[in-house]
Amino acid sequence: MKRSIATLSSLILLPAISASALTLKPVGTWKTGVFDESAAEILQFDPESKQLYVVNGDLPGIDVIDISDVSNPTRSFSITIDSLGADVQSVAVHEGLIALAISADPNTDPGLVAFFDREGNPLSQVEVGALPDMVTFTPNGQMLLCANEGEPSDDYSIDPEGSVSIIEIPSDLSAGFPEAVTLPFTAFDGMEIEGISPGNPNSSLSQNLEPEYIAVSPDGQMAMVTLQESNAVGIIDLNEMAITAIVGLGFQDHREIPFDASDKDKEIRIRNWPVYGLYQPDTITAIEIGGELYFATANEGDARDYDGWSEEVRVKDLTLDTEAFPNADELLSKKNLGRLKVTNTLGDIDGDGEYEELYNFGGRSFSILDANGAIIYDSGSLIEEKLAELIPENFNSNNDENDSFDNRSDDKGPEPEAITSAVIDGTPLLFLGLERVGGIMAFDLSDPTAPEWLTYVNTRNFSGDPAKGTAGDLAPEGMIVIPAKESPTGSPLLAVAFEVSGTVTLFEIITE
Repeated sequence: MKRSIATLSSLILLPAISASALTLKPVGTWKTGVFDESAAEILQFDPESKQLYVVNGDLPGIDVIDISDVSNPTRSFSITIDSLGADVQSVAVHEGLIALAISADPNTDPGLVAFFDREGNPLSQVEVGALPDMVTFTPNGQMLLCANEGEPSDDYSIDPEGSVSIIEIPSDLSAGFPEAVTLPFTAFDGMEIEGISPGNPNSSLSQNLEPEYIAVSPDGQMAMVTLQESNAVGIIDLNEMAITAIVGLGFQDHREIPFDASDKDKEIRIRNWPVYGLYQPDTITAIEIGGELYFATANEGDARDYDGWSEEVRVKDLTLDTEAFPNADELLSKKNLGRLKVTNTLGDIDGDGEYEELYNFGGRSFSILDANGAIIYDSGSLIEEKLAELIPENFNSNNDENDSFDNRSDDKGPEPEAITSAVIDGTPLLFLGLERVGGIMAFDLSDPTAPEWLTYVNTRNFSGDPAKGTAGDLAPEGMIVIPAKESPTGSPLLAVAFEVSGTVTLFEIITE
C-alpha cells in the first residue's frame, strides 16, 4: 500500500481568538440520574411538538423530552424497544416520523429500523444490515439512510460486511414500508486504496470497512459516510443509489503537527514526534458555504481491538528499526512515545518485524472536506493547544473521573466526537464536542480553508463526583442545532446529549 502523507502545513492557519463573537449560554438541563450507562447519546428534535428524542442505552430505548420551557426540560414519555432487538444505536426525526436504528442480539445479525409516530405509536419495521449505527433522513424526508457498521464478533469468528441501507419513505405511512436497498462495499474488494488503515488481513476490505456516520448534502443528491477504523470516507450517489467511491484520508505528519504523546510525563508537552496520525473521523456534517458543498468531520479515532484480533499496541512493545529511529531507546521511554497506542498494521515496511514508521489513532482534530472527500483544512494541534491554554489543570482528562490530568494523552487525547453545523445570522458555524475532557468548541467557517476559533464552553464540574452526579455534563456524544424559527425561545439553540453523565443540556447560541 502506498503511503499518502497529508501535512497541510500551508492550510493550517491558527486564527486569532475572538471570544466575544459568539457565546454558548447554558439555559436548561435534563438529567436521567444514570451515570456511565449511555443514558443520553444521540438526539433529534421535532419542531411541532417541541420535543427532543434522546437515545437512552440504559432503557434501552429513547426518552422524549419536552423543551417548550427550555429552563425546565421534562420527560414526556419513553419508547422501549422490548423484543425488537438488543440496543437502540441512533434516532432520526422528520415531520413527526421517528426512526430508530436497533441492533440485533448478537449484533453480527441483521438489525432493523423501527418507525414510530411522534406519540410513540409503532408504524413499521424494516430489516437492514448488521449493527445499524446511525440513521438520518434526506432533507425532503423521502429517504432514510442507515450506516450498518458490521462489527465482528469478539472472537472474530464472524465478521459481517459493512454497508449502507436506504429506505424509501412512502407518502402513505399506513400502506407499509418497502424493503431496504442495502449498498455493499464488495465492489471495492481487492482494490488498493491509498491513505487507509488496512485492518484485519484475514478479512476482506468490505468486512473491514465499518460505516459510522452519514451526512446528506442539503440538496439531497449525495451523501458522505465515515469509515472510521479504516481512516476513510465513502461517497454515495442518492440518485443512482450507489456507493461511487472510497476515499482514503491519508495521514497527519506529527513531525510538523505537534501533539501530547504521554500520560506519564506529568506535564503538558505538545511537541513534534516521528509519528504519523490516522484521522479516523467519527461524526460528519454537511454545509454549503458560498454556494459550494463541504463536509466537516470530528476526528476521534478508533482501533480494532477484539479478543480474536487486535491492532492496538503500545510503542514500547514494538521493535523499532534503529536506522529509521536512531534514538529508539529514548523514544521508547514512557515519558516520550513508549506509552502511545499505535496500530501494528502499518509501519513495518519491509516485513522484518521492525517498525520503520509509527501510526497513532485519531487526528485529535476536525477536518473540512470538499465534495470529493479531499481534506482542504485540518485543525491539527489547535484543540490540544486551546485546552492547554484554557484549562491547563485538566488538560486531556478522562470523562468518568476527575483529577485525571493528562490521562488520555497516550490514547487519543481529547477525542473530538460530536459535530454539527448551521448557518446563523448569515454566518456558517461549526460546533465540536470533545468526548473525554468535555465541552464544546465553536468555529466560524466563512473561509472553509481557514476556520476561525470562536469559543469554548465546558459545563463539567472538575471538583464534583461523577458517580454522584455532581460533576456536571460529561462526554458530549450527540448534538444538534435548533434554528431560531423552530426554537421554543425564538433564539437558536444547541442541544447536546452527554453520554457518561446521562444529561441533556440546552445552550442558547448568542452572536454579537
